Order: sequence, then structure tokens, then C-alpha cells
Amino acid sequence: MYKPYKIPAITAAPDVRMPEPQVSKFVVFLLWILGRFYYFILYGTARIFLRGDERLIDSFRRALAGESRCIVAFRHANGTEPQLLTWFFLFLLKGFAAKRGIRFARRPHALFVYGYEVARWSGGVTRFFMSHLGAMPVYHAKMDNHGMSRIYNAILEGPYPLALAPEGQVSYTMDAVPRLEPGVIRIGFTAAERLAGKGSNCPLEILPVSIHFRYGKRGKAAMERLLQKVEKLIGLPGRGGEELPFIDRLRLCREGILELNESRYRLKSDASLAWEERLNRVINAALETAERMLDIKGEGDLFSRMYRLRQICWDRIYLPGVESLEAMPRLERSLKDLRAGEAWYITRHQEMVDFCWYFRVPLPTEETALHNRIEFVQNLWDFANRTMGGAFADRKSIIPRKIIIQPAGVINLSARLPAYREDKKTAIDTAMADLEKAYQYCINEVNKAERG
Repeated sequence: MYKPYKIPAITAAPDVRMPEPQVSKFVVFLLWILGRFYYFILYGTARIFLRGDERLIDSFRRALAGESRCIVAFRHANGTEPQLLTWFFLFLLKGFAAKRGIRFARRPHALFVYGYEVARWSGGVTRFFMSHLGAMPVYHAKMDNHGMSRIYNAILEGPYPLALAPEGQVSYTMDAVPRLEPGVIRIGFTAAERLAGKGSNCPLEILPVSIHFRYGKRGKAAMERLLQKVEKLIGLPGRGGEELPFIDRLRLCREGILELNESRYRLKSDASLAWEERLNRVINAALETAERMLDIKGEGDLFSRMYRLRQICWDRIYLPGVESLEAMPRLERSLKDLRAGEAWYITRHQEMVDFCWYFRVPLPTEETALHNRIEFVQNLWDFANRTMGGAFADRKSIIPRKIIIQPAGVINLSARLPAYREDKKTAIDTAMADLEKAYQYCINEVNKAERG
């Protein structure tokens, strides 16, 4: 029986106001009680392994003792890294350190930076926990002096490390680094300058951290079930042609979804073009469609255009500066609701761009590592999901068997201040290249250890 995609009833709402971030001991205690259940929902019985533990433990030891200032620059490949790392830092890291004979000056924790849009779509419970665990919101696409001041104060004053994702958003791939935004390095250099200006000898360190999932037989079975769901969505006969090789099943699904999107944006399907080129045409058409619907010019690179779209649409759904709509005349309120509904539909194109830019990856084969095959099938579902009007919240994730946290060596930005003062652009570019190398090191180390 046909089940239509559920379209929410969108109406304009007052702006979401987040309380000033603070670390509440009561909420930490509450998380200790409730967090186990939440962890089970996300990861089942998956065990957490910390590789290269001396790097992460020593970095936290220095930061919590006030001997350094630390920014945890974590990969954001799956979307749940902040929840995982919050749990790990608060409740597990102390035990790992004790095994090495190290005691921290205070309970380990990190203050996470997140985009304001998360506060808007995540719901009241999530907002409560984020604000009372010290998480700090910031805008991607408009000036936010208050938010940035809060971030710098957290770095300079401590006592906890700051945690943010240099990828800027979910990147949907564990074994590659598609792109990095320079914000973390710029923030780090600015903080290092301010520390030096105060006469502090406290170094500003970037700690690169990468999280990796590995799966067993249950993960493989779940992958097969998810692939069958994708085949059913597209309308492939039977159970999706189980007699076909795995790679051919993926190719048929990917091709079917792409052709539907080409038709949606009135693009002529051309099988002679490479997959990436055809997908790029869909990305550009979706971006231009959303901008045309908002009647704005497409200025800047793809991500700045996408962030701008997202910000405008969220501001039409959650009205900035508006605390209540009760006193608003009915006609004006109705127009606000219409604009909010239009904004929701416009963001369906933006969500397509958001995901598809990262999906320009080759097809896996039967010989490809299981975690890569599972990741591709999850992304294949997401491709279909975005085509139906879905978003990241509708993503289907397969529960891993184990979770590996792999840090790299710290990048000391304070030691690089002379080069930064001489040539800021070159210093930032060099630090960005080193950060990317650090992530690649993490990926290589995990894969080498797992193969061994």
C-alpha cells in the first residue's frame, strides 16, 4: 500500500531563545542516568575503543590543569559525534586516564559549538541539555558578535576544552575528508594572539579527533535490509534482484534516483557523462531553483550560498526578534504562516544540495571493506530520502559493533604565531593542510589496525 511522505504542518513560530550556556552539575547527573538509554538507542551495545590514548589524555590533562588551552577539532562524518564525545568525555575518559595512572584536575568535559539551526529543529529536550552542558550556538551565515565573544571567552578563561567540527556540518564519509572550513584555525590563531597579548605562556593547541565505526554480521544483515528498502522505494521488482552482483544493485538504485532528480529539474539525462558531472548538474539546478524561489542572487561559493539559503528559510519559520505571535493580527499571521510554508518547501532543494555534494563517491564492490559498503548504502537511502523531501533527521543509521576514537598529535598554534604575524593567509593555509594530514593519519591508523 502506498504511503505518502509525511509533510509537516508548517506555521511561523516565535524565535527560539537559548538560555546562556552553563555547565549544570544536576544536568550532568541527569545525563548519567538517562544517557545510557540514549546511548543504547544510538549505538546499541557497541564498545568504545580509544586508540592513541596518550595524545587525548595528555591534552585534556594539560587543559584541565590550566597548562594549555585546547580546541578539540573532531570529524563530523555521521552526525552523532557530539553526543558520543560528550558521553565519552564526561563519563569514560576519566577511567581511561586512570589506567595510565593519570588524574585530571577536574571532571573531563568539552564545550561544543553548534549551528543555531540545530536549536531550531532539534526540540526542547535537546535544547535543554545542550544549554546546560555548556554548548554554544553560533550562526553560519550572518554576523554573530555575541556568539563569537562567548566562544573566545570559553577558550581564554577555560576550564574546559572547546569542541567544534572543522567540516562545518555532517560530511557522510569516514574514510575521506571532503572539505574543511578554516574557522577552527582562524579562531585558534585569534585566541593564541589574545593569550599572548595578556602575557600568558599558555599554548593554544588544536587536538584533531576522528571517530570510526566498525560492524559485524548484524551490521551486514541490516545493510541488506536497508538496500532492499531502497530498491522497493525505486520500484525494482521482487526483492531487488538478489541474483545481481552487489555493485550492480547499487548502480541500479543510484541511477534510478539520479534520473528522477534529473527529471525533477528538467535536465536531460545523458548516460555518457560521468556520475559526478550528472550529480553536479542536479546540485546546481537545486541551488538555483531555491535562490529563484527566494528571489536572491547566487553570490559566493556553493557552501556560502547554501548557508545563506538555510538561514533565510529558518528566519521565515522562526521569526527573529519575535517572542510571541498571539497579538499579531490574523491577516499578518496568515501571511507569516504562508511564508514559513514556502520556506520549508524551498529548503527541500537546499537539503538536496547539502547531501549530494558529499555523495560524489565511487561505487563500492563486494571486496570493499564492510564499513564502507554500509556507509554507501546508508547514503543511498539518504539520496532517496532527500529526493522525497527528507532531511538529515530522517537518515537511517546502522548500529555499529564497535566505535573507535582516534586522536592525532596536537597542532600548537601559539608556536606558529611569528609566522602568522608575518603572513596570516599562509599560516592559516599551512595549519589547515596540517589538520587535513592529521585526519588522514587517523584514518590510516584505524584502517591499518583493523586490517591487522
